[in-house]
Amino acid sequence: MKKKTLVLGASLNPARYSYLAIERLTRYNQPVVAVGLRKGEIFDVAIENEQIDFKDVHTITLYLNAKRQTEYYDYILSLNPKRIIFNPGTENPELYNLLRKNNIKFENACTLVMLSCNQY
Repeated sequence: MKKKTLVLGASLNPARYSYLAIERLTRYNQPVVAVGLRKGEIFDVAIENEQIDFKDVHTITLYLNAKRQTEYYDYILSLNPKRIIFNPGTENPELYNLLRKNNIKFENACTLVMLSCNQY
């Protein structure tokens, strides 16, 4: 099943996990949109540096630490995703509570592992 995914904290650096996530998501034919600090493009996915109102986002996979996430709380909620994936190092109890209040599912997991185990 196709699950449009927003990679939040996307990087143009090939050594970053967010970069690898975009590469793997596209390889698994999942539609991908991305927001990061710098505009650019990788694997035919445009990385935006603004909070774009993407439509029909199923999953947001986070690559920002908890402190950096605070400026995106309203943005995340406005997209009304079905789930949020907190990749290792992005765990955030404050955001968990906001998501619970808005009936948005979340999990502490690794997008790369989920894809490789066919659990995405």
